Amino acid sequence: QVQLVESGGGSVQAGGSLRLSCAASGYTYSNDYMGWFRQAPGKEREGVAGIDRAGNPSYADSVKGRFSISKDNAKNTLYLQMSSLKPEDSAMYYCAVKRVGGAWYERRWYTYWGQGTQVTVSS
Repeated sequence: QVQLVESGGGSVQAGGSLRLSCAASGYTYSNDYMGWFRQAPGKEREGVAGIDRAGNPSYADSVKGRFSISKDNAKNTLYLQMSSLKPEDSAMYYCAVKRVGGAWYERRWYTYWGQGTQVTVSS
């Protein structure tokens, strides 16, 4: 059974940094597309960053230059390094696995999801 577990969330002040991790069990990262999404209260879940099997990243415009996605295949762990955080980055952050085609930022293409980790950025 595939299980994704996010960690690393917390509360920081604007301008601060956090690194999120997503550890997988029952699954091997190296074969599929991985993504990070976030959802703030009252808003749709949105794609933040994605990474393909070769390690090529994609980012939402709102986080380009501030966030960095990476993965460690040996550890079966996905990361999201977040810097220069803003209050509008506050949300629950989720990692997910995509096994079919489709835009990386569309949640409907993702098969497996973690439970999320909360990020709160204060001004």
